[in-house]
Amino acid sequence: MKTVLRFFFQGLLILLPFVLTIYLVFLIFTALDETLFSAVGSALTYFIPGLKPGLTETLLGILITIGVIILTGIAGSLYLTRILMQAIGSLMERIPLVKLLYNSLRDLFNALLGEKKSFDQPVLVCLNSDRTIKAMGFMTCSDLQSFGLTDEVAVYLPQSYNFAGNLIIVASDLIEPMNAEAGQVTTFVVSGGVSTTAESSTNKKSSTN
Repeated sequence: MKTVLRFFFQGLLILLPFVLTIYLVFLIFTALDETLFSAVGSALTYFIPGLKPGLTETLLGILITIGVIILTGIAGSLYLTRILMQAIGSLMERIPLVKLLYNSLRDLFNALLGEKKSFDQPVLVCLNSDRTIKAMGFMTCSDLQSFGLTDEVAVYLPQSYNFAGNLIIVASDLIEPMNAEAGQVTTFVVSGGVSTTAESSTNKKSSTN
C-alpha cells in the first residue's frame, strides 16, 4: 500500500505542473477567443458573407489580430505615428476614470514588456536593524522626490505561491543589490524557495558523487 501511495504522489508531482500549465494557457486562449478573436471573426462576416462561425473564423481572427499588433508596432516606430499616439494619450489622460486606467495599464505593460523594464533590478530589503532578516524584491523607482521623499526608494515584493505583491517604500541604505537574474529571483520567491533549493541540492549531490 505504501508503494502505491508513493507512486501516486510521484505521479501527481509529475503531472500537476504540466496539467495546470496547459489549463491556464487554455483559459487564457478561451478568454481571448470569446472576446478579441470572436469579435474580429464576427467583423469578417461583413466582408466575407460566406464565412461561417467555427475554426476558420477563429483562425482568421487570430491571424488578423497578430497582424494588427505587428503593424501597430511597426507604425509605432514612425515619427508621425508617435505624435498621433501621444495626442491620443494626452486626450485620454484628461478623462478622470479613463486616465486612471490608461496610466496604470500603460505603465504596467511598459514595465513588463517595454525596452526599459522596471522589474529587472533584484534587491534584498533589510527588515530589521541587525540586517539579519531580508526579503527579495525588485526596485522599481529610485527617485521619489516627486512625492516629497528623499533618500527612499520603491521596492515591489512579490508573494510566494501568488501572482500578487506589495509595494513598499524604504530607505535606500536598507537596499542591497543582488547579483542574480530577474527571472531567477521571481521563480525563487513565487515558489517559496522550493525551486532553487531543490536545484542547488541536486547540484550538490551530483558534485559529491
